[in-house]
Amino acid sequence: MGLPLTKSDSRFTYADYRLWPETERWELIDGIAWNMCAAPSRAHQELSGELHLLLRSWLKGKPCRVYDAPFDVLLPANPDESDDEVDTVVQPDLVVYCDRTKLTDAGARGAPDLVVEIISPWTIKKDLNDKFRLYERVGVKEYWVLDPAGHVQAYTLGAKGRYGDPVILVGGGTLSCAVLEGFTVDMAALFAEAKD
Repeated sequence: MGLPLTKSDSRFTYADYRLWPETERWELIDGIAWNMCAAPSRAHQELSGELHLLLRSWLKGKPCRVYDAPFDVLLPANPDESDDEVDTVVQPDLVVYCDRTKLTDAGARGAPDLVVEIISPWTIKKDLNDKFRLYERVGVKEYWVLDPAGHVQAYTLGAKGRYGDPVILVGGGTLSCAVLEGFTVDMAALFAEAKD
């Protein structure tokens, strides 16, 4: 597959986005529309489902909530923007919100505490470049990038509002979540479970 299609002939907002057919999946990043391409692979879905299950079980009885795509995350440029004016709307594979005031009936408004993106050949550039810069800029505290082949990169926002060097795991190891104190993932077990 090729790179994701973009609608770059105009700048779009959430008002435009809500009018597009429900059969199409798009994201907006700074007004540019990105087509979500084909349905994710089975390996992608297995990995997403297993990690969602781990997070949901661990968060039971805690104030934070986990959501999986499709789930609209509006990221306004300033707090006074109306939803219709917002030009950045993403659908990460998994998000965790600990501030429930950010949750809306339609999804969420404002930066999640944790974002997980599972890359594919056609989303790798967007996930590691465009979304990396976006999540850093809007203050996502922790950003995990998972490759179904068994590679993980985990970024944590530092005191200066920048992501530091990532924790990189290849084929295994334990990943500790900085924003969910006490939540750890045995990555070898996660990837093995997702491959079954």
